[in-house]
This record gives sequence, structure tokens and C-alpha cells, in this order.
Amino acid sequence: MSDPGNAPVAAPVGTDEKITFSKVAKRFGPKVVLQDLDLNVKVGERVTLIGPSGSGKTTILRLLMGLEQVTSGTIRVDGEYFSHMERRGKLVPASEKHLRLARRRIGMVFQQYNLFPNMTVLRNITEAPVRVLGKSRADAEARARELLAMVGLEDCEGHRPHQLSGGMQQRVAIARALAMQPEVLLLDEVTAALDPELIGGVLNVLREIAATTDITMLIVTHEMRFAQDISDRVLMFDGGQVVEEAAPGKLFSDPDHERTRQFLSAVLEKT
Repeated sequence: MSDPGNAPVAAPVGTDEKITFSKVAKRFGPKVVLQDLDLNVKVGERVTLIGPSGSGKTTILRLLMGLEQVTSGTIRVDGEYFSHMERRGKLVPASEKHLRLARRRIGMVFQQYNLFPNMTVLRNITEAPVRVLGKSRADAEARARELLAMVGLEDCEGHRPHQLSGGMQQRVAIARALAMQPEVLLLDEVTAALDPELIGGVLNVLREIAATTDITMLIVTHEMRFAQDISDRVLMFDGGQVVEEAAPGKLFSDPDHERTRQFLSAVLEKT
């Protein structure tokens, strides 16, 4: 990560802004993955990122989870620095302790389910709330059962992951993320590893979450119909930059940028 050196602490962001990327760049060696990204997501907003593989979409989510570090620029959540921390009026790169505390408000569901194979479904969901949030086992289990009912798996709490289909495992992963009471939910191609007949069930769970909660959602997906249904705003990425952003009705029916038209034509031909 670049050292901000003597850079002063920036001015506050708007009170309705949940996530703020300010001039964020990310490089892996000579490869530029993100270029001076400015991105604001409002409280409760659902924003979907689309674009070709390698355009920087997943990197944005990984930066927000602290799994990668910015090369330059800053990230804030609720106006508080996430990628950096203040020290004597200056910005310095965030410590691991700072990141660990800051990302408690953020949940992420990955392409791969990443469930603990030796734990039951119930234990997969309750482990982090008990160990990280300090919840009692009884309270964590009560909430886990509510979430399992919400994702349609109330009869599976005693199963282990290998006894479930891929779609069922992904629904457990969604329940596990929600059990941490996140204010922000990051979804990274959550249907990419699923057989086609399993995709609809997972997407319906996410539609239900969007309809019944005020969780801020940042979504990376190639499921264009889902993006249309769930999004307040859609951003088209290419080459580490936003080439177009609009409400889903506008972007999917009448995009302004030729690169967006090319991408949507290629993607929609496959569906």
C-alpha cells in the first residue's frame, strides 16, 4: 500500500453515504486493476457491478473486506476510514486490528461456499456470532434457525455441508453472512459455481433479503435479469474504470456507451 505520508485527513462525507471510494487505485505489480475509482453507495442502496472478467469488480469487494490493500486512495464506511486510520491528524495504512473491527459491519458471500466441512449447518452459522460478536450460544442458535427458515433450510440444521447440494450450501453461506448482522452485504458472483437449475433458488433468497431488509448491497454478477430486479443502480466496468452508470431500466434497455452495448449483447446471447 502506498504511504499517504503527510496527506491530511479528508473532509467528512455526506451523512447518507455508506461506502465511499476516493481516488482508489489498485495494482498488482505492473498490472493496473483499478484506476482512480470514485464510488459512493448510499445507505440502503443496492448497487450492481457488471463488466468483463478482470475489469476490477471483485477487487472492489475484496478491498471492502480488507482482503486486499489499496495502492492509493482511501475507502470509508459510514464516513469512517476503513483502508486507513488517523494518527496525529494524518492518515496511515490501517492496522489489522483496525480492519478487523471495521469489517464487523460488512458481510460477504463468495463464489465458493467456504463452509466448515466438519461442522453442522447450525454450527457453521453460529460460530462467528458467538466467537466474534460475543452472543450467547442460545441467542445465536435462535437467530440461526430464523435465518435457516428464511432461506428454506429449516430441516437441515443438523446436516453437514457434504450432505447438501451446491445451491443449499450457498443458501447456508448467505444465512451465515446475515447472522453477523451486517450493515453492508457484498455478493461476489454467488451463483457462478452452481448448476443452472440451482441458480433460481439462491437468487430468490437474495431478492427476499432485498425486499425485506435495509441492508446496503454491493453485487457482482453476470445474472442480468437479477441485476435488473434488485438494483437501484448498475455500474459498467472495463479496464478498472466505470465506463457507464445508470438505473437498471436505462442501462439495460438503452445504454449510452458502446462498450456497454457490446458487453450486454455478448452476455445476453448466452442466456
